[in-house]
Amino acid sequence: MLRIRTSRPVLAAVALSVSLTACTAQAASGPGGTEAPASNASKGQPAKVTVVDPAAGLPVTVTATGGTIAEVKVVDADGGSLAGRAGAGGTRWVSDRKAAPGTAYTVEVTSRGADGKESTTKSSFETAEADKVNKLTLAPGKNTTVGIAHPLSIVFDLPVTKKADVEKQLKVTTSNATEGSWGWVKDYSGRDRADWRPRTYWKPGTKVTLQADLNGTDSGGGWFVRDYRTGFTIGAAQIVKVDLDRHKLTVNKDGRTVRTIPVSGGTPGGDKRSWRGTAVLMAKEGTINMNSETVGLGDAYDKDVDYSMRLTWSGMYAHAAPWNAAYFGNANKSSGCIGMSDENAASFYAAVNVGDPFEITGKDTKGTVAEGNGYGAWNLSWEQWKTKSALA
Repeated sequence: MLRIRTSRPVLAAVALSVSLTACTAQAASGPGGTEAPASNASKGQPAKVTVVDPAAGLPVTVTATGGTIAEVKVVDADGGSLAGRAGAGGTRWVSDRKAAPGTAYTVEVTSRGADGKESTTKSSFETAEADKVNKLTLAPGKNTTVGIAHPLSIVFDLPVTKKADVEKQLKVTTSNATEGSWGWVKDYSGRDRADWRPRTYWKPGTKVTLQADLNGTDSGGGWFVRDYRTGFTIGAAQIVKVDLDRHKLTVNKDGRTVRTIPVSGGTPGGDKRSWRGTAVLMAKEGTINMNSETVGLGDAYDKDVDYSMRLTWSGMYAHAAPWNAAYFGNANKSSGCIGMSDENAASFYAAVNVGDPFEITGKDTKGTVAEGNGYGAWNLSWEQWKTKSALA
């Protein structure tokens, strides 16, 4: 398997229309650069070895005529290798991984002739540079601990039109064989995104690993020129329930209620209503400036807000709202967020974790949190979510 390689700078754009060519590899040269057969093949006829030099995105293929292939080593300039396997009775070898763009490879083949003698041949080739390089952003962060609702989420810099090809290279491993599925959504930013969520909330203590063997994969909008790996751990089983009709927030931990807080949600009857459904705590942002004009509300406010906990990309937070103190537990009078007292916000902020689910109910809301507006995948049934896989 090709080891993870850091991306290299993209040179002047070169179209990846490299035609396949075949070259017959020669026996390893002796001193002085003259071609010479391997010493153990001096008697009898060695196998004739042919290496097909692929374009980026295709595997390396080696064939042997008049003998069989004993071993193949494909190594790039950084020392990374392409593993593979032999077939057709040992006369054909194909790499498991695809050749990456802008990469020089050396191929060393050990073959056996009809008389059983071994010989070694070497050849080399180089693939063209990628005209566009696709990169990605992973969440949650590597070696972090998150709540039971946080999906494994990948946002791509460039469009992914070959979703099935990309998804095949994404391998998720869990410490307890958790059932889950990839689903493709449009991120709130407009970029393509792939999330992997379990069938139900994660079990606390689950360790999750992603191996994204993308180097040499064409996304349709650009090439990947490196692999990615990340891992995280699931923390405590903590669920936040927000009842907008009763104006209260309840914290359940390990199946029991540990806290109830009076709150005020979004004002009914217009654009200031809150979202309903399951939102996932995306980030604990502390004190931030909130300006209503940035989320399309007409009567502008502009203020610094303490203990801000982001729930959606569209601007719904849970936070301290001392200016709304008269309404906590009594009425929904916010601009869409879930407000509470400074004291309650401080202790709640300290207790919740990124990845905790907020299960929000209420009669008068803007609708259900969409999959790409934060992490809204939990608002789809398991059967609905599975259909979003490119391999479904």
